[in-house]
Amino acid sequence: MLADEEAIVRTYLNKGVLYAICSNEETIGVALFIEIDEHTIELKNLALEKAWRGKGLGKEIIAKCTLLFTKAGFKKMIVGTANSSIDNIAFYQKCGFRLSGVKKGFFAAYPTPIYENGIRALDMVMFEKEL
Repeated sequence: MLADEEAIVRTYLNKGVLYAICSNEETIGVALFIEIDEHTIELKNLALEKAWRGKGLGKEIIAKCTLLFTKAGFKKMIVGTANSSIDNIAFYQKCGFRLSGVKKGFFAAYPTPIYENGIRALDMVMFEKEL
């Protein structure tokens, strides 16, 4: 939830299931999933403390959640990230997601513009993964 504005996050936080990611009883991250329909689950947010990034934990979380939601009967997992989130775009593809669309102007409603990698976040790049 690092890139999302708190007010925006609050609009969907209670609509899904929030998983705490823990190490030695310390919360080091969160993953929020929202059921879109009986076949589709959306990974709304995945956030890890900075010290835990780049160690394969994010991929492990995606793999475990893929198994969990497959067993629950879901057929597809979707996720969106900002056009400016270059690392996230690469990460989701490494986790088996495929580009499925773009929600143009999605981040234009945010009260404060978000910049990453020198790029303004304007569009939501959508990915999907068959389960």
